Amino acid sequence: MKLDDVPQHDSSSYGGHKKLLYVTNSNGRYTGSQSSGWDTEAFATALAVEALEQQAAAAYNQWQQGHLSPLPYLMYQARLDETGLSQISGFWRWRIRRHFKPTHYRRLSLRILQRYSDALAVPLAQLQAYQLPVSSQE
Repeated sequence: MKLDDVPQHDSSSYGGHKKLLYVTNSNGRYTGSQSSGWDTEAFATALAVEALEQQAAAAYNQWQQGHLSPLPYLMYQARLDETGLSQISGFWRWRIRRHFKPTHYRRLSLRILQRYSDALAVPLAQLQAYQLPVSSQE
């Protein structure tokens, strides 16, 4: 992209900030330039956020029915997927998927819950409250 072609569409997904893009100047050399957004990128971001919101709603319903732990719901609320949560928390993906099961989640130690608390920016007390066994869901 050339310096004169840098999009400036004031994207709402940027929240008033600007993004650094590397473009070529008139001499053909790469240089940094600020962009306030691009309509196509804003549309793609809105679609991705909508998909995460749908996944969060589905995970919430499954959690309320006792089929999943609250972890998938909280993961989607934090705009993460299994890979992102794995990278942030340091747990293997297979282990995270295991923690999605209510019976395994209820047995998690404080140390493991603290790692999820840090990764998801959710208070530890909230994660502990979700551990309480619910007899109607078993």
